[in-house]
This record gives sequence, structure tokens and C-alpha cells, in this order.
Amino acid sequence: MVRATRGTRPAKDPAVERAAIEGRRLEEWIDEGDLRAEASGAARRASAPAAATRRIRRDRGLSADARAAVNEQARDPRRADKLVERLAQAHAALDGERFDEARRIGVSLQRELPAVAAVHQVIGLASYRSGRWAQAITALEVAQTLSPTVELLPVLADAYRAKRRWADVDRIWLQVRELSPAQDVMAEARIVAAGAQADRGDLTAALHTMAPTATVPRRVRDHHLRQWYVLADLYDRAGDPVQAVKWFGAVAEHDADFVDVRTRLAALGR
Repeated sequence: MVRATRGTRPAKDPAVERAAIEGRRLEEWIDEGDLRAEASGAARRASAPAAATRRIRRDRGLSADARAAVNEQARDPRRADKLVERLAQAHAALDGERFDEARRIGVSLQRELPAVAAVHQVIGLASYRSGRWAQAITALEVAQTLSPTVELLPVLADAYRAKRRWADVDRIWLQVRELSPAQDVMAEARIVAAGAQADRGDLTAALHTMAPTATVPRRVRDHHLRQWYVLADLYDRAGDPVQAVKWFGAVAEHDADFVDVRTRLAALGR
């Protein structure tokens, strides 16, 4: 029940909201040629543009497909080996959150390997993590054209969101739902879609988008916590402290150190 004295909170700045309520955004890492989305176990807090990753690639090297693509475009086998090594260095820089380094290496490789999706993925992800939205969009769109992967779509959608390209966000949200991907990928896409609706001031639509997450599964995973946090934040902004406390409390019950959940509960008198 909404308290009569509590009015609807004004819409937040999209950049601030993104950092504050989506602190555990899925980072997309290169794993066997695909970019896998996994929530961070040590999320960046309010000032971070995106979350750190908790998934470490099983294979630090390149996938067979990526190597084959490099070999196909390289001038000779010796040059191909050098380019593969450089691409592996870009991946390592991305793993180490050295985003400028990863992007520089990727851009240098792009000149010789314009049709290798892994190169554009590195550039896109490094640009995204650095808040270079336009560059991220350009690179991720090329990567998707060369080698479509559903795991990359939420990142592209969030870059569109940062540029206020609402129709593109909505298009990707529909596409992800039609593809019916893994739960963590669906969760990330849902968070981005709801965030974009909230950015436009439509909290009712945002809450409707997040409504399917208002359940407690037998096994709670990190993407459930992220969704509950977003759901709670939306209820708080819509002036429903009871539901906000309920879902912030659900987050805190499973991870009391999740982002700023303790502070949010304290602000609500809990």
C-alpha cells in the first residue's frame, strides 16, 4: 500500500541509474567463440559504468573458429600466428579490465582482420565498458552481422539505451524474447528493457516488464538478485515502499552486501 505522504520520485538521470541499480550488469566474455553473459560476484558500486565479471573464461586462448577466421584473412601462416597472439592479448586486457588497451589492440587488428567477429567483439565490449557508447554500437553491430550471438544482444541494447535509441532497445528486447536464451541472458535483457522504459518516465511499463521476476525460485542465482534489486528500485521510485522493502529484503536475505541494498533498506526505515 502506498503511503499518502510519499509522492512519485522524479525520474533519475539514465547514467546515474544505470550505475546505481544495475551494478551487477552481465559482462560478456569471449568463451569458445561466443560472448557469454555472467553476473559479477564483486559488482562495481554506484560510480562504475558496468559490473565486473565473476566468470573466468575456461580457455584463455582463442576458439578454433576465431583462429580459423584469422588464418583465412592473414597474408601468410607466420603473420596469422602473430595476429592470433595479438588478439589473445586483447582478450587478456579485457579480462584484466584494461579497456583502453583492449580497444587499442582491437582497432589495430581491425585493419587486417575486418571480417573477424572476435575483433569487433573486443572493440565493442571494451568501448562499452569505457562508456564509449557510439563506438560500442558500431563495433557490436558489425560483430552481430558477422557472427550473431544472443549473449551479445543485452550489451548492444544497453548501449542503445545510453544513446536514447528507444526503438532499437525495444527491437532487441523483442528479439531476445523470441530467441528464448539462457536465464541470465534473458535477465540482462529484461533489466535493460525495463530501465529504458523507466528512463522514458514510464514506471508502470517498467514494472510490468519486471513483473515475471517477482518469484523466489528454489535455487537463487545472481541474476535473480539483480532483477529483484531493479524491481525494488522501481517500486521505490513509483512510491510503493512496501513492495520496495519486500524485494530489497529478498536481495539482502541472500546477499546482504549486494550493491547498496543495506542503504536502500535503511532509507526505507528497515
